[in-house]
Parts: sequence; C-alpha cells; structure tokens
Amino acid sequence: MKKRVLITGITGMVGSHLLDYLLLHTDWEIWGMLRWRSPLDNLTNHIDRINRSDRIKLVYADLRDTMSINHAVQLCKPDYVFHLAAQSYPKTSFDSPLDTLDTNIQGTERLLGALRQYAKDAVIHVCASSEVFGRVPKEKLPINEECTFHPASPYAISKVGTDLVGRYYAEAYDMCVMTTRMFTHTGPRRGDVFAESTFAKQIAMIEANQIPPIVKTGNLDSLRTWADVRDAVHAYYLLVTVNPTPGEYYNIGGTYTCSVREMLDTLISYSTRKDIKVETDPERLRPIDADLQVPDTRKFQQHTGWKPEISFETTMHDLLDYWRERVSGSQAFLTR
Repeated sequence: MKKRVLITGITGMVGSHLLDYLLLHTDWEIWGMLRWRSPLDNLTNHIDRINRSDRIKLVYADLRDTMSINHAVQLCKPDYVFHLAAQSYPKTSFDSPLDTLDTNIQGTERLLGALRQYAKDAVIHVCASSEVFGRVPKEKLPINEECTFHPASPYAISKVGTDLVGRYYAEAYDMCVMTTRMFTHTGPRRGDVFAESTFAKQIAMIEANQIPPIVKTGNLDSLRTWADVRDAVHAYYLLVTVNPTPGEYYNIGGTYTCSVREMLDTLISYSTRKDIKVETDPERLRPIDADLQVPDTRKFQQHTGWKPEISFETTMHDLLDYWRERVSGSQAFLTR
C-alpha cells in the first residue's frame, strides 16, 4: 500500500513546491489541506491531476476549526505530515495578533491533537521559523539551535508556541514530531508581502510601465542568509525520511548572506530598466524587526547530508522572472 502524506498549506509557496518535489521523487499519495477560499494559483500545473484524483487529493479544513481538522486527519490517515499552514506574514501579525496566535499556536495544537487520536504513528514535521530567535546579538552568530528565543513580532511569538507545542507532543505522547526553524527562503511563488518578492514584483511592474520607476521599501538594513524554496522542500523530505528522530529540532537555511539592501541591489541589477530609484515607505516598516538572521545548520546537515544546491543569483533571477510572467498577463496587482 502506498504511503500517504498530508501537507497543510499546500497552496502556499512552500506547500506547492513540496507537492512538485514529492510527485517527482516518491510514489506517495499526496493529500493537501486548504481552506475552501484558498487561491489555487500555485497548483495550476496540477489541476488536471487533482480532478482525476491522480495521486493528489484536496481536503478542506481550517486550523481554527477543530471539527474540520479532525475530519481531514480521519479521512487521510497519513503516514507523513508536513505542517506548513500558518498566518505567515510578520507585518500583518502586528495588525492581527489574536488571529495569528490562534491560527499558529492553537491551530498546531488542534492538528497534533487530531493526529494523536487518528494517526499517532505518523512522522510529523512542524514548521516553526527562524523568526523565533528574533533580535540576536552579533556575538551569537551564526545562530544555533540552542540560541535564546527573543521574538520580535506577534508572528514570531506564535512560532515560538508552534515550536514548543510540537516538541511537547513528541515528549508527552511518544509521537514522532520534529520541528524546523527555516531561515529566509524564497523563489517563484513567494507571496508579495515579503520583501524580496514585493521588490521583484515592483521591478516587473516598472518594466511593464505600470508604475513609476520607484521601488518602495521598508527596512533595508536587516542581514539575512538566503535559501531557495526548492532546496528547502528537499530538506523537509530528508527530515522525515532519514532516521526521523522524535522531539528533534533543527535550524535550516542557505549559505549566502547579505543585507536586504544588497538583495534589492541585486534584483535591480537584473532589470532591463536603468532608471530605478529606491524610496522608503513608512507603511512598510515594522514596529520592531529581527535584524540578524544567519543560521548555523551543521546539526541538520550532519544528520541528513543535506546541503543547499541552488545559488542566490539563480533564486533571484527565477523570482524576478516569475513576477515578469505574472505581470505580463491581464491581471491587475496591488503595489504592496
């Protein structure tokens, strides 16, 4: 009998790339959990297979609705779970902190409670975030797994809860739950509320003469280590298949480090327009920001043998081309 996998948040950037990866590298039956109103843009290439139930099945559920979560897990009875669904936008969390905390912390509790009842032997990946580390002093770089949490947003606080709920279930209920703190990862399908994606979108819109040649930005001084989403989903596959260890937690991330400003300069250098200017937009600034996000990934690499393979330059090129393709269509976009 084929293994079954449940991906929560399958319509997101990471979930859809994980679907691509699992279709190519496994024979698993893939169940994707989504809300009824979730856009299907990232699954366009698979709609025909979904309609034919060819290895892909969708199940509707909401992390804020216990009954729907129980129903989804009962229906799927997964062997593997990738819990990727979340309210994942740090800036939005300042405006909607309660929704963020409920979705991410209590939603994880609801999911793991359902898995404990209906699929206790599943191998489970709970996706936390590098944002849990928040404001880290320079002397603690690169950030290892034992670095103190200092979350800098309601989103980051919610991911601290997500991380701890996952580890609690592993220890209290003898379940194979592992948590990851993935550092900055991006690429095609990245939501336009994230810095590098809104920059790429604005550049594509400038090239199409849809907006003036000004890229609006928030904080450009944050230091980030960048990874490609396609490397990230490979890491997640290895997490659940290479000696999965209940209760373990790992930092995962890329190897190329630069400031958000340098990342923007790279994107602008790829543009066909040579008159692009940069302007700070106060609306894009967070009240507080995680300014140093540089990971120590040795623990995960030693456990699985994983290493990132896609270069920063390729990731940025692909992200910009993704937005060029979208902007060239007839759809109108907000300039957020």
